[in-house]
Amino acid sequence: MSSPAPRAIDISFIVPAFNEERTLGRTLQAISEAIAGLHESVEVIVVDDASTDATAVAAVAGGARVLQVNCRHIAATRNAGARAAQGAWLIFVDADTLVTAAVVRAALAALRAGAVGGGCDIRFEGRMPLYARILIAAVLPLYRALRLAAGCFVFCTHAAFDRVGGFDETLFAAEEVVLSRALRRQGRFVILAEHVLTSGRKLRTHSGREVLGSLLRLAWGGRKSMRRRKGLEIWYGARREDRG
Repeated sequence: MSSPAPRAIDISFIVPAFNEERTLGRTLQAISEAIAGLHESVEVIVVDDASTDATAVAAVAGGARVLQVNCRHIAATRNAGARAAQGAWLIFVDADTLVTAAVVRAALAALRAGAVGGGCDIRFEGRMPLYARILIAAVLPLYRALRLAAGCFVFCTHAAFDRVGGFDETLFAAEEVVLSRALRRQGRFVILAEHVLTSGRKLRTHSGREVLGSLLRLAWGGRKSMRRRKGLEIWYGARREDRG
């Protein structure tokens, strides 16, 4: 079997976005600052998923290539970006997440050293209600112990991503968990000590009862509950105003 042809670009950043005109500029600026001085060639793709605001305008202003889709399905949106990407290495960054030079360089070092992919530590921006601080303190160490990447920052080789079929499009939630496990079967999967800063808006704009109820429904219903949007309004419902 012949080897795949070399990729035209070294690194592709893929940023899925739905109505993110307020946050996208900072995200793209952070990527720009993080890649300054890298010797690798880089492209940044914003996958604009049926936004009704000026997300596309913000993407162009931030120097990104815009890919328009109409999925309203995060796994499918990320996969669309990967199909359009020319990079040998893929870095998925949510549109409300700020990367640093340290985390990007650590991810690239891991890939150069033979890792097939990984994630990193996560910190949340802004004021966090008490229930959210308790939840974060419980969940993040569990993700690290199980070597699972959080969805806001995932990196991998394009080849390994293709071999596992990308993000599972039968799922509307926990797709990053399934991808992490699939990539682990392909080779070394690392969780970096370096961190990204992601928005805590969902934890501020939803009550503890709403968030914990959604998580319990997912845990109780398993994959069946992840195969439909119903019950996943925290991720797919109307956006609430964040005053935090």
